[in-house]
Amino acid sequence: MTSETVVTILCGLAILVGVAGTIIPVLPGSILIGASLLAWAIWGGAGAAGWVVFAIGIIFVAAGMAAGAVLTGRKLKEHAIPSRSIVVGLVAGVAGMFIIPVVGLFVGFAAGLLLSEVLRTRNLPTAARSSWAALKATGIGMLAEFGLACLAASAWVIGVWIAAVNG
Repeated sequence: MTSETVVTILCGLAILVGVAGTIIPVLPGSILIGASLLAWAIWGGAGAAGWVVFAIGIIFVAAGMAAGAVLTGRKLKEHAIPSRSIVVGLVAGVAGMFIIPVVGLFVGFAAGLLLSEVLRTRNLPTAARSSWAALKATGIGMLAEFGLACLAASAWVIGVWIAAVNG
């Protein structure tokens, strides 16, 4: 097995983890995909095709990160949800990850967000509405980043095929 093959396999695994990381916040996400694309362009043995794949992939990665942030931020501002509530949700999500295996991150985030909003608004129905809006906003941002991360991964797969054919 050549060093280029090893690099390609390792980059593929890292890209897979990165795509999963756009949905599972404890894993590295889009940044890992970008770093993997760069590593493959440098050491993957694809030559100019590797750099073209890197350029296309990094555009998708950057667009995904920006879209996730913009879509989520816009919805949070639209519903006047403070950053403090999101931070409380994140802290509770991390704690929940250790308390409830597999789904604890999501359950903890939702519970922490709701608790913070109840303390802020002093009204459970209002807090539930704003928490639901924040969860939807977060989900939309994650979905946008996930979709664009999948496009970056697809560009890499196509690049690997092209490099193998031209090999």
